[in-house]
Amino acid sequence: MVSADSFFNRLGGLYCLYCLFETQLFKPPCKIYLSLGELKQLKNLVIEAKAAGVNVVAALVKGMLERNTFLFGFVGVDEGSPAERVNEVTGEHNARIQAAYKMLFANSRLEHFIHMDLGTELDVDLFKKTSSEYAAAKELSIREASQVVDVDDIKHIAENQRLIGDVVEQTAADWNSQKETLYRQTGFSPPTTAVPPQQKGGSSKKRKEACDSLATQEDDEDSEDSDDFCRELEESLLS
Repeated sequence: MVSADSFFNRLGGLYCLYCLFETQLFKPPCKIYLSLGELKQLKNLVIEAKAAGVNVVAALVKGMLERNTFLFGFVGVDEGSPAERVNEVTGEHNARIQAAYKMLFANSRLEHFIHMDLGTELDVDLFKKTSSEYAAAKELSIREASQVVDVDDIKHIAENQRLIGDVVEQTAADWNSQKETLYRQTGFSPPTTAVPPQQKGGSSKKRKEACDSLATQEDDEDSEDSDDFCRELEESLLS
């Protein structure tokens, strides 16, 4: 049972929102945000007003709907602290990313590259060994040649040169750093076993079907509740 004071307070709040919307200076006007829970409360307020004989409320809300006054959303502004809501939405977002990741990239060539150890793939140790031997041989050749001819024009070749092995090692380290950043941002984790390469035939079609299915499922979940509330609200206004 709702008290009369609460009922009239809510009527006053609705009228204040209407006045603020009508008198604002912004063009186009700022809309009134309503979460799904607040939309349901507005519908109940219209029903209570009709039962109390305050018919102007139904006409007022109907006019506001026709003028597209409201901006409907899924997050209530008073449902817990902002930090809690942000954490909750972030958790849902990460869960959807991981679900999409498992459906789209499982056992695929792309997953192989995501988890690839670049240092192992390029054999960094062999690069460093070969480049060091080459640098030593180059320096020795120039030193021996200097005993016979003038080598001033080519001495720079062996001076202060960064070895290709060091470049490859730094590239592999940067790759691993970016990979760890990806793991932290998405919640992915390194595989416990080696990732097999993508098998031929039909994999592109399966990934497309999985993506379409995931997108359709999310759209249906997001729009179903809002459509139901709007339909019920319009029916209560017209009845």
